Amino acid sequence: MNRPRAKLGEAGESRTVAWGMTSVLVAMYVINFADKAVLGIIAQPLAKELGLSASDIGLTGSAFFLMLSLGGLFSGALDKWLGLRWALVLLVVLWSVAMLPLILSASFVTLLVSRMILGFAEGPNSPLLFSAAYSWHAPARRGLPGAVLTCSASIAKIAIAPILAYVAVTWGWRSALVALAIAGLLWAVLWLAMWKEGPYGRSGNSGKADSVDSGPEESGPEDSDPASASATAPATDAEPAVPWLRIFRTRTFIGGVLLIAAAYALAAVVLTWLPSYFELGLGYSRLQAGSMFSIPSLIGLVIMLSSTWLSDRLITKGVSMRAARVVFPAVGMLIGGTMLVFLPFVSAPVMAVFMVSLGYAICTPVLPLLNACVSELCPPKQISGVLGVFLSLMAFGGFIAPYMMGRIVDAAGDGGDGYATAFQILGGVALVVAVVGIVIIDPARDKNLVRPNAPVVAAR
Repeated sequence: MNRPRAKLGEAGESRTVAWGMTSVLVAMYVINFADKAVLGIIAQPLAKELGLSASDIGLTGSAFFLMLSLGGLFSGALDKWLGLRWALVLLVVLWSVAMLPLILSASFVTLLVSRMILGFAEGPNSPLLFSAAYSWHAPARRGLPGAVLTCSASIAKIAIAPILAYVAVTWGWRSALVALAIAGLLWAVLWLAMWKEGPYGRSGNSGKADSVDSGPEESGPEDSDPASASATAPATDAEPAVPWLRIFRTRTFIGGVLLIAAAYALAAVVLTWLPSYFELGLGYSRLQAGSMFSIPSLIGLVIMLSSTWLSDRLITKGVSMRAARVVFPAVGMLIGGTMLVFLPFVSAPVMAVFMVSLGYAICTPVLPLLNACVSELCPPKQISGVLGVFLSLMAFGGFIAPYMMGRIVDAAGDGGDGYATAFQILGGVALVVAVVGIVIIDPARDKNLVRPNAPVVAAR
């Protein structure tokens, strides 16, 4: 009896292997976002022990995102010098080590410095992870894997945040940091055992440890599609690099930065302040607030996966990339921004939780879909470098927003009013940049300007 043939992609790769590799990357991103979210979970007990104000917590959050932005600029260099395999191992080890100073000697200075080190070490992670994932997925199919990676933030808040909240309440906030440090080191072992680069990521790493291995045992000549394989894999090797400024000056890149920075500012505030808003602003207990951290993420997970799947589907049906990757999520951002603008007028705590959760969640598809747009502007060998700059500029939204909220909360007579006002401001920004993005972003137009001779990969 014949064995069922493995499902193959455009370059003859096993789709099972492709999604298996993507799942390993998702596991790292879950740890990455748990590291980000833990400050929001332990903010109030930490503030009580160290005598910190809301502005101090906000400054710590903003300093983290500033260093995240600066660290992201080194993603291309790390990919070139170390390759994806060893670059990601180095980063995850640095995350784990960055937890230790605060565990051993708690003070505001230690908190600030350790979060800055953590931010710098996490900066290159996103572009490298997306580059690794894109190496296993053809351009027309990158929306969904990009969303799955981005949904790691939701997975961290849905599955990990309640556990961290329980650990912090039961054994103290230091125990949550210890657990995350151990999780990072365990992932490094898994990564070294499993990783190989996919057929769409042949970016000239010159035989490094993560060189391409398309898995001939999974997809031999009798199972592959020679036409599609020859049309894709060699072309990615042959396409020359283009000047970096040619990419960065496109309206798609500039508009994408504005749109994604606004969405990330909202995400940074949610990571840093949402449990505090639920506890101090809406009157929920500390354990309830930590557990409710998962509500916006659960809604966002459903919205992001369904919308990005639909975006990919629309493109394979012939809808323009501008409509599917730009207008579609930007309209969602208009809706989410409008909900946040009206948040201060909502008095019932349950309704406020619903408004801020849904308003945030509807904005989240912008993150993976804009990454996919920008990845189309450059040859494969430049994806990690371009995404590094793109995501570093995105992180400036995270640099500004947490400290801004801390100042507003400290200045407000009522904590709930301060949090709601800050969310209202973020909603207004989202409305403005969504309109700008719809007007100026056109990835197909700018791809033709940057890469007029780029190979075209047919979608299936």
